[in-house]
Amino acid sequence: MKRLLVIHTGGTISMSQNQSNQVVTNDVNPISLHTDIIGQYADVDEIHPFNIPSPHITIQNVEQLRDIIIDANKTNQYDGYVITHGTDTLEETAYLLDLLIDIRYPVVITGAMRSSNEIGSDGLYNFISAIRVASSSDAQDKGVMVVFNDEIHTARNVTKTHTSNINTFQSPNQGPLGILTKDNVQFYNQPYQQQSFDTVNHELSVPLIKAYMGMDSDIFNFYSQQHVDGIVIEALGQGNLPPSCLNGVQSCLDNNIPIVLVSRSFNGIVSPVYAYDGGGFQLSNKGLIFSNGLNGPKARLKLLIGLSNHLNTSELKHYFEKQN
Repeated sequence: MKRLLVIHTGGTISMSQNQSNQVVTNDVNPISLHTDIIGQYADVDEIHPFNIPSPHITIQNVEQLRDIIIDANKTNQYDGYVITHGTDTLEETAYLLDLLIDIRYPVVITGAMRSSNEIGSDGLYNFISAIRVASSSDAQDKGVMVVFNDEIHTARNVTKTHTSNINTFQSPNQGPLGILTKDNVQFYNQPYQQQSFDTVNHELSVPLIKAYMGMDSDIFNFYSQQHVDGIVIEALGQGNLPPSCLNGVQSCLDNNIPIVLVSRSFNGIVSPVYAYDGGGFQLSNKGLIFSNGLNGPKARLKLLIGLSNHLNTSELKHYFEKQN
C-alpha cells in the first residue's frame, strides 16, 4: 500500500452548512474523520498547516505548501502528495506549485463544491479519488494534477467553469488528462514537461487587466506611473485591443514594463494575426508577449515567476511562447 502525505488547507471540503444555510469553517476537518475508508486506499499522514477559505490564499501560503512537499520529498517517506483546498483559487495554487516543484511523485489537489453535511456532498468522494490518483504508479512524472468528479486535469489547463456545479473543473482547450473508473485510474495523455523555478517574489506587482469595448488609456497610464513590474491583459479575441487604449499601453512599454497578452475568450489561444490598429500583429511588433493558451490568472503567476527569476524580455517571450 502506498504512503501519502495529505495536506489540508481549508475550503468548502472542510466546512459545514449551518441551520441558516451558511457555510462556515470547522475547527476539525470532517474529511479526516473517515479513517476507515481512507485506510482502504493508502497509508496516510495528515497535516493541517492552515485552515482558510481559498479567497484568503496568498503567494506565501503556496510557498509554504511548496516547502512542505520539497522537505517531505527529501525524506523518501512518501509515494505521493494530496492537497485539499477551496475551489475559488484552487487552479492558481495548482499552477503556481507546478511552476515551483520538480519531483517525479504525484502531487494531487482536490476540493469540494458542497460542504461536508450538505445533501450530495462531493468532498469525501473527491478526496478518495485524489488518494487513488496519487497512489497510482502511472501518475508519476505528470506534474501537479487536479482531481474532481472522476476526472484528472493538468494544473496548466484546468479552470473553474461554474460557480456551484460539482462538474465545475474543466480543461477547455485540452480536455482531461485522464479519468477514474470504479476500479481503475486511466491516463489518456502525457502532459508537457513544465519548467520549474525555485524562487517567487510575492512583493512584485503584476496586475491583471480585462479588455473591453472602447477601453481607454487611464488604467495603463496609472500602472505606468506606479511602475508596476509587469502587466497581463485579457485581450479581445485572438489578442487584440481597442485603439483607444494604445497610448497607455505604449506608456507602459516606454517604462520597460513587460506586457503579456491572453484572451478573455473561454477557448483558444492568442496569436498575432490582425494587422489593423490595435490588432495582434501590431501589438506583437510593439513587443507585447503572446501567451500560449494560459488564462489570465495563470499567466499572471507565470509572469510573476519569470520576473522573480530575472528573465529578460527575450527570455520571457520564450518562457511564454514555448509549449511547456
